[in-house]
Amino acid sequence: MTVEKFEKDARTLHKFIQLYCDNKHKNTKKTQDFIELCYDGKELGKLEFNLCKECEKTLKISYSNLLSCPHDDKPSCRKCPAPCYEKTDWKKLAKIMKYSGMQMGLLKIRKLFGAKQK
Repeated sequence: MTVEKFEKDARTLHKFIQLYCDNKHKNTKKTQDFIELCYDGKELGKLEFNLCKECEKTLKISYSNLLSCPHDDKPSCRKCPAPCYEKTDWKKLAKIMKYSGMQMGLLKIRKLFGAKQK
């Protein structure tokens, strides 16, 4: 995987988990922290987050799996021939990605038609 692909995937993963946590865990105590983005010896900056413990754990597991992905041409996780996620972690992340993907799509539609955001 290229450095650019890794950085894009890591930032997308972060954005989706942060959106999910912000919307679904509003009344849960959150921790502000960051992950240093590094790939192939190159420092790429930080991923700053403000997540509940459950979502922080999901982000860290997902980042670790992304970092150790053995595929040069990384497939989407659901199409991977050798998945690295445990089934419960994968189901949790799939739920997060589905929810956040829908929310981001709705935001784009609202912007397209000039509707006010909540």
